[in-house]
Amino acid sequence: MKVILLENVRKIGSIGEIIDVKRGFARNFLISKKKALFASKENIKEVEKIKQELSKKDQDRKKEAKLIHDKIKNKHYEIKKLSTENNELYGSVKPTEISKVLEEIDNVKINPSLIQPSKEIKSIGDFEVLINLHSEVQTQIVIKTTAQEETK
Repeated sequence: MKVILLENVRKIGSIGEIIDVKRGFARNFLISKKKALFASKENIKEVEKIKQELSKKDQDRKKEAKLIHDKIKNKHYEIKKLSTENNELYGSVKPTEISKVLEEIDNVKINPSLIQPSKEIKSIGDFEVLINLHSEVQTQIVIKTTAQEETK
């Protein structure tokens, strides 16, 4: 299925590009998330008109992503969780939790879907987490999980 990209998508293409992707990927991801349009003649003409505007919006998003990147790059964040005697956590640390910690500490709103822990955080220790802020801007932080003291 041919679609026209409305924004830069990592490993797929850039704004205004007409690409051929599988029908399900186009319908369920690109078109539903407003990252692309079906490549009809009318849409191609429409995208040509608004291409400059789209790339300006993309540049603004990239600038914003770079500011966030500079603010949180290589920082360490601590999350306290209940754990067992052998340092295993009850449950795991999810991207939503990491997003909340970033918002509380650095006042940075990051969508949990952009947060990718290198491996599942299920024990006490330090874990590297990759954050995709923009198709061209990524940053890395460290999440340190510690035991939460039980209150009786």
